[in-house]
Amino acid sequence: MLYSDLSASDKRQNLREMLASPGIKEFPGAFNAVSAKLIEDKGFDGVYVSGAVTAADLGLPDIGLTTLSEAASRAGVIARMTELPVLADADTGFGEMLNLARTVQEFEAAGVSAIHIEDQVNPKRCGHLDGKAVVDLDTAVKRITSAVRARSDSNLVIMARTDARAIDDLPTTIDRIKALVDAGADAIFPEALLGLSEFEAVRNAVSVPVLANMTEFGKGELFTKKQLEDIGIDIVIYPVSLLRAAMGAAERALDSLKRDGNLAAEVPHMQTRSRLYELLDYPSYNEFDSGIFNFKLNSDQ
Repeated sequence: MLYSDLSASDKRQNLREMLASPGIKEFPGAFNAVSAKLIEDKGFDGVYVSGAVTAADLGLPDIGLTTLSEAASRAGVIARMTELPVLADADTGFGEMLNLARTVQEFEAAGVSAIHIEDQVNPKRCGHLDGKAVVDLDTAVKRITSAVRARSDSNLVIMARTDARAIDDLPTTIDRIKALVDAGADAIFPEALLGLSEFEAVRNAVSVPVLANMTEFGKGELFTKKQLEDIGIDIVIYPVSLLRAAMGAAERALDSLKRDGNLAAEVPHMQTRSRLYELLDYPSYNEFDSGIFNFKLNSDQ
């Protein structure tokens, strides 16, 4: 009932143990708290909170318009509602080095288990848009150094994301990745690599966990979990997938309503009331203090 029974510290420890264990871990992207509860209910390993989804929820493009408070608040709302570890997108850190240190502490206070910091220039752009630019290597390293020094819980995973492959060759990208690991990055998120062979090359170049981003309509191919696991990838995220699926369904429903005057044709495709009540754990709230306030559940819909 209410929030997760696990503390943020426990979830971070669980993530550390998970990353040290064999096998790839799947982190679908949640677009709100109840979708995070659904991800947990379906047996996934963790939850991802995408900066692009946070921006979209505000009706904004993913071009660096969201603020630290908006991003950390959204991540916290999601993290407190699930037993799973949450990996959150912290963009470029929302400023320079001191700002980045505050960013780490705000996300840590929000209860997430991991964040990733990227090496794009400000304002950043969605990872699969053209026209990206990355900061010089020294600045990228200082971002990770600042993030690592700022955390108070050593189990908070600091992941370094690099977009260098968009503008440099693979060897140069790998050199940058190695420098980020040397700076203290606990894991690596190489964005928009070209093919499984490039993922495998990155995986072989470093000893820390490596993440693969499987986003629809992007520049890269959508590899299966098995394909990624076979080359040793540790984490795979599906950052915007649930939002895209939900928005696609919403668009079809609105078209149906406009066409037919009601939503009768869409009802078979909707989540039922009883299933939503199950995810939200209505029975526990009912049992908590039935002497003061009680209600009955209708499970027929």
